[in-house]
Amino acid sequence: MSDQEHRSATRSKVPQITALFWITKILTTGMGETTSDFVVTTIEPVVGVAIAFVLLAGALVLQFRTSRYVPWVYWLTVVLVSVFGTMAADVVHVQFAVPYETSTVGFAIALVGLFLVWYRTERTLSIHSINTPRREMFYWATVLTTFALGTAAGDWAAHVLRLGYLGSGILFLAAICIPAIVYRYVHVNAVATFWTGYVLTRPLGASFADWVGVSPERGGIGAGTGAVSLALTAAIVICVALLSRQRAEPESTPAIA
Repeated sequence: MSDQEHRSATRSKVPQITALFWITKILTTGMGETTSDFVVTTIEPVVGVAIAFVLLAGALVLQFRTSRYVPWVYWLTVVLVSVFGTMAADVVHVQFAVPYETSTVGFAIALVGLFLVWYRTERTLSIHSINTPRREMFYWATVLTTFALGTAAGDWAAHVLRLGYLGSGILFLAAICIPAIVYRYVHVNAVATFWTGYVLTRPLGASFADWVGVSPERGGIGAGTGAVSLALTAAIVICVALLSRQRAEPESTPAIA
């Protein structure tokens, strides 16, 4: 293997895991939720899902064609995963009448299965080692599944547990602190705490975005899903601009998270 090929094979294609990473991730979850709601209530839902799928496929092709972490490409893909993942989870409930608790359990089982196959194949679930096409495929499949799971879990908390959007947001805000505290003070495996937090960002961001966007009749404050989507998009653009000034993950970071 040449030096250039070696560098290509060891260069991670994910960003550094910093506070700004988590803030941007949460913003994308909220933006995906309100954008999905806005699209399916503005145009024919089937058309909206098809458009989201095509855009996501294009973003994934672009992401896989890059040889390194490119902030705007990576976060564009995350945003489109958020939109399509939300739609996929909603289709399961609306079109097929699958209860929220059933879809939550189903997506959770799918995620666990994906982790098992990923680990059995690569012997690591480290997000610091996304440096081959196969590992990147596992990574993005996992990301998409976490969005679908988070959407179902958020809707389950809001509607089945009757917590409402604000109550659900507060619940998941408290829940996401747990893996952070456990990792910081108990030193539990970084992989487990990272992916737990990653899943929880979805219902956290989506719940607060829904609370701001939907009408008072639905338990929100009525700012409008379109307006909330635009505001969150602007915030994401600013965050990505700041992230562009950071380096990608070190090329030979040990596989600990």
